[in-house]
Amino acid sequence: MQQEAGRAGALLTIDLKALRANYRFLQSRLSSAQCGAAVKADAYGLGAIPVSKALVAEGCRHLFVAQLEEAISLRAHIAHDVNIYVMHGSPVGYEAEFIEYGCTPVLNSLEQISAWRALAKERMSLLPAIIQIDTGMARMGLSHAELRTWLNDFSITEGIDLRYVMSHLACAEDQLDPMNQLQLQAFNNLLTQLSQHYSDVKASFSNSSGIFLGSDFHFDLARPGAALYGVAPVAGQESPMQSVVQLQGRIIQTREIPMGASVGYSKTWRATQPSRIATVSVGYADGWLRSLSNCGVAHIAGVEVPMVGNVSMDTITLNVSHVDPQLLYPGALVDLICPDNTVDQVAKQAGTIGYEILTSLGPRYQRHYID
Repeated sequence: MQQEAGRAGALLTIDLKALRANYRFLQSRLSSAQCGAAVKADAYGLGAIPVSKALVAEGCRHLFVAQLEEAISLRAHIAHDVNIYVMHGSPVGYEAEFIEYGCTPVLNSLEQISAWRALAKERMSLLPAIIQIDTGMARMGLSHAELRTWLNDFSITEGIDLRYVMSHLACAEDQLDPMNQLQLQAFNNLLTQLSQHYSDVKASFSNSSGIFLGSDFHFDLARPGAALYGVAPVAGQESPMQSVVQLQGRIIQTREIPMGASVGYSKTWRATQPSRIATVSVGYADGWLRSLSNCGVAHIAGVEVPMVGNVSMDTITLNVSHVDPQLLYPGALVDLICPDNTVDQVAKQAGTIGYEILTSLGPRYQRHYID
């Protein structure tokens, strides 16, 4: 392990203890509702298998992925008493694989409902599913017209064991956005109509940010994702979540440059005085976004240093003129994501969101898990 970490150009440390603490904190906010977890996109780039195992050990029994392949890969490592839900539903013609691998689809259209119902009839058994409703995001789930079809003919779900009805919030990170209340009202209206036919239908509505909108949004099952991994759940407020990720790049070499010398492609930065430049083995091929050119920062022994020049495919360059030269040896680690430069701060520098920073973290990083 040490030898491999030493060879890698950068080290990504995932703190599973902090992850588990974040899960407990979110569960404590939910009172009677259950806390699931979104582990799609390889657990937002942090490793779906180790992350899911840590969450299951903490009591999580509902894992959400986006695609069937993700569910199949994960199921081999997760006990069958833990539910794995596939939010995109089934690829056409692959419904039977959900039974084979013990996964549950989220049905988003009448076509998906019809295919799942047909399989239930063929197998002569009830098949579990979640049905998603679009309450205003216009992305996935039954449209208003499809919903009317369902409410007018409940027989279209015969053979389906309806575990949850779910929808997804569009603006939950902004607690004052009126869209939140409009979606909540639409969702409650739907549940009232469904209760006339389904006696004990359960509901799932809140993502990470939705948990912080209050108990009216909690229902039976929440599906946090980014907050578990340390991303701030409420815009403009100090994050209550613990940092889960530390990213460190290795110095390849340093050089002294004279005043007026340029650094990197396209000469986007010039030294206004003699400067010391460190080249670090991280680039946009590793998911360190090119938009961080000339605006990102790093830390060396607690000293903030600016990123200068354009981000290259495999390297970045830092102005380390004010850092003790003894700390700048080849192989020395530079902090790129750390408590002094969180995922959310990096995202702000890059002009994006923490989700993109996490999910962009590349495969060349040596991943190290601590607990």
